[in-house]
Amino acid sequence: MAEGMCSLLLLHLLLLCVVGSCELCHAWWTQNYCYDDEFCPAVVDYDTRGGPVAGKLNVHLVSHSHDDVGWLKTVDQYYVGSNNSIQVAAVQYILDSVILALQEDPNRKFIYVEQAFFQRWWREQSKHKQRIVKRLVKAGQLEFINGGWCMHDEASTHYIDMIDQTTLGHRYIKKQFNKVPRIGWQIDPFGHSAIQAYLLGAEVGFDAVFFGRADYQDIAKRRIDRTMEFVWQGSRTLGSTAQILGGVLNNLYVPPHGFEFDIASADPPIQDNPLLYDINVQERVDSFVKLAVEQGKEFRTNHIMWTMGSDFTYENANTWFKQIDKLIHYVNKDGRVNAFYSTPSIYVDANHAENIPWPLKLDDFFPYADRPHCYWTGYFTSRPTLKRYVRQLSAYLQVARQLEFLIGKRKVGPTTDSLEEAMAVVQHHDGISGTEQQHVADDYAKRLALGAAEVL
Repeated sequence: MAEGMCSLLLLHLLLLCVVGSCELCHAWWTQNYCYDDEFCPAVVDYDTRGGPVAGKLNVHLVSHSHDDVGWLKTVDQYYVGSNNSIQVAAVQYILDSVILALQEDPNRKFIYVEQAFFQRWWREQSKHKQRIVKRLVKAGQLEFINGGWCMHDEASTHYIDMIDQTTLGHRYIKKQFNKVPRIGWQIDPFGHSAIQAYLLGAEVGFDAVFFGRADYQDIAKRRIDRTMEFVWQGSRTLGSTAQILGGVLNNLYVPPHGFEFDIASADPPIQDNPLLYDINVQERVDSFVKLAVEQGKEFRTNHIMWTMGSDFTYENANTWFKQIDKLIHYVNKDGRVNAFYSTPSIYVDANHAENIPWPLKLDDFFPYADRPHCYWTGYFTSRPTLKRYVRQLSAYLQVARQLEFLIGKRKVGPTTDSLEEAMAVVQHHDGISGTEQQHVADDYAKRLALGAAEVL
């Protein structure tokens, strides 16, 4: 009897589906047997196109990963992903994943900084993969920002070493892609020197430099005065010939609260599938617009930047790009603000087109405190032995280079390359600064010693 009743009920449901009067049955049918996009309500063709729109608040979504060239783990451990009991991070997979994700949508963009990692990865790639990367760079989907071997410290470093490590990275980018970075991206060093503005503006020729860390009181005042971006003159003597557009990022270098999309993030993804529970598109759009409007009140143009990334993010790039695709689609469909994939270069060009006056900054951003009674100035003198060793080998490298130039660089055998790369790595803001773990400091010293021994 029970089996007969079930059969009659199933027949009744199927008849209702045929006449299209059973929404529950339709949902069940499409979820289990929907193979044709045309008839599937869950399939959305996300519109990720976009650019600045006049008259609207433009939100530049900048996808990035901040990859320390040594900190809690050594530079090698960070690249290959070993010693994950300390920190789960593997840069080789970040680059693998990002390149695949960029190929899926020509509107997606990503910026990369640390050439100490990128050049390791590049040397491991096939010619076919290298051609793909070159196409992405040429199309503007992958852009090198800063472009140095590392993101160097600005207090413990000598200006010659800052120039050398930047030149090393730029040399490879020029050779491989015929590109020269035009934006500084010093997002994590613990304070910023005026000489940096001079070097990046007058000497390197950058159009702008952005950073995340400045004294908490300074940032609070800048938010009120709308002076988060400014013309930074690094030399009173040279004046306007040694200036650059400077900018303090709104949220250090991470996304606004609630919009972190890394694989381990607790922030809610955008759920827009009508066949599943907990649809939250409107809530996510409303939160996005609210945060964007609040940030827009602290900046002078109708352009703001969201840094969509953090430390060693994008190991699974799809978790980021899939959600950003949805954000762009639904935010622009809502229409209150305009969002799109961007880079710092695009952002600077858009601000420049506004043709507005900028406030002037003449001094540096030292000392750095991130809250009351929490000054970071101890690193000026921490690990003095490593700091002295770097100074000694810096002078040694300059002499060795001159001799190498006079006699001609060898095609085989010892060269200054190993010492040059070791010196470049240790300029990192968690290297010569002394803020790294002891085993990482030991690794820096070992690299320096091996490089010096090669040029004896």
